[in-house]
Amino acid sequence: MSMTTPPGWYRDPSAPHTERWWDGTAWTEHRRTPGTQQQPQQPHQQYQQQPYPQPYGVAPTVPVPSAGGSGRAKAVALTTAAAVLVAAIVTGAVVLGKDDGDPGAATAPTASVPAGPRTSPSESAESAEPSADPGLVVDELNGITLPLLDGWARPKNVSDTDVVMTTPGTYDCPGDDGLCRHGTVTSRTVTANDEKSTAALARDDISDAADLAYDRNRIDERPFGGITSHRLVEQGQVAVAGRTGYFVRWRVRTEAGPGGYVQSMAFPSSVGSESLVMVRYVFDAGAEGPPLADMDRITKGIRPVGDQDTGGGVGSDIGPSR
Repeated sequence: MSMTTPPGWYRDPSAPHTERWWDGTAWTEHRRTPGTQQQPQQPHQQYQQQPYPQPYGVAPTVPVPSAGGSGRAKAVALTTAAAVLVAAIVTGAVVLGKDDGDPGAATAPTASVPAGPRTSPSESAESAEPSADPGLVVDELNGITLPLLDGWARPKNVSDTDVVMTTPGTYDCPGDDGLCRHGTVTSRTVTANDEKSTAALARDDISDAADLAYDRNRIDERPFGGITSHRLVEQGQVAVAGRTGYFVRWRVRTEAGPGGYVQSMAFPSSVGSESLVMVRYVFDAGAEGPPLADMDRITKGIRPVGDQDTGGGVGSDIGPSR
C-alpha cells in the first residue's frame, strides 16, 4: 500500500475541468468544480484535500492500486490509466505544436475552410498582369515596339523621358565633368511644326540631334568639348513598322573623345491620327561604342503595338540608300 496514491481530490481524467474523489483504491462518483471545499465523508475518516500531483496543464499521475486490491478495482484503475495516457499524449502534442513566436499559437486552431481549385503561380501572375516581353521596348504613345538587342537595356536614371533604351552603364565624359553613355535611342512625336514630309523632317532634325548629343547638352554642358566637324554617311527612304519613312545619318567628330554617329528617322505612326514619329540614334564611335549595324537592326525590328508580324507592309521593299 506504500505506493498507493492517498485519497483526495484530483483532476478528473475524463473531464479535465472538474475534480474527482480518489478513495485510495479507485475513482468514486463524487465530482466538484475546482476551488470548492466539498469533500465526501468516508466511513472512518475525512481526508484533507490533496494538492495536484502535476503542474497545471499536465495530466495528473494515475493512482495505481496495490496488488492486494480487488479485481474490480484493478480493472477500473487500468481503464483510468489508459484514458489518462491518451489525454497526456494529446496534451503533449498540443504543447509541442505551439509556436513561441506567435501569440495566437496558444489557442486551439480553428477549422480551415476548404480551398478552391489550386492555381499555379504562373496562372496567377498571368491573370493579374500579363508579363512584358523582355526582348521588346514598348512605346505606347507612338504606337510602336522596338527590339531590345543584346548590349542594350531599358533606360535607368535618365532625365530625358523620350529615351527608350540605352547601353548599360555610364562613363566619365571626356570633356566637361559628367557621365556619358555609349549609346541611346529616343522616340518622340513631332509636334514642333506642320511639316508632313518625312525627308524634310529628318534633314531638319539631324543637326539638332547632333548638337544635343555631342556639342552642348540641355544643361549647357559640353561633355565632348564641342563638335569640330561632321559628314553625311547616308540618307534615304526606309520601311518602318509597315510605313515609309526617311533617315539621315551623320558621322560627328568632337574636340574630346572619339565622336560618334547620329541618325534621325521620321515615319508616320500607325495609331491615332498617324502623327509623324521621330526616332533618334546616338552611338559613340570607336571600340567602346555599340555596333553601327545596330541602327539598322533596331529599325528593321520596329513594329506597331500589338502587331509583331508586321515586318514592312507599305514600303517594305525600301531600304537605306547606300
